Amino acid sequence: MVKEFTTSNFQTEVLSSAKPVAVDFWATWCGPCKAMLPILEALSNDMASEITIGKLSVEQDPEIAGRYGVMTLPTILVFKNGTVVAQIVGAVAKADLQNRILTAIQD
Repeated sequence: MVKEFTTSNFQTEVLSSAKPVAVDFWATWCGPCKAMLPILEALSNDMASEITIGKLSVEQDPEIAGRYGVMTLPTILVFKNGTVVAQIVGAVAKADLQNRILTAIQD
């Protein structure tokens, strides 16, 4: 299941997470963002033991998007130990997204 990240839980759920976290920055008006949701849902189930996957609305929490320089939607940032280790911009196929996430979180 894709988690919902907000200003109130971002520190705990993303930056302080012991497990890597992929954050999908999205907006309700963004068509490609809506197209990515089923892919993110599938990956959150397929990769549950390796990474937490969630989304953050840039409409509700624009300050977090600004902090990380998110200018294009969708943008997925992969965090490991509180640090961004990958940035994936635009809609991508499931296999491509999975490979890019796995590459980013490998030790």
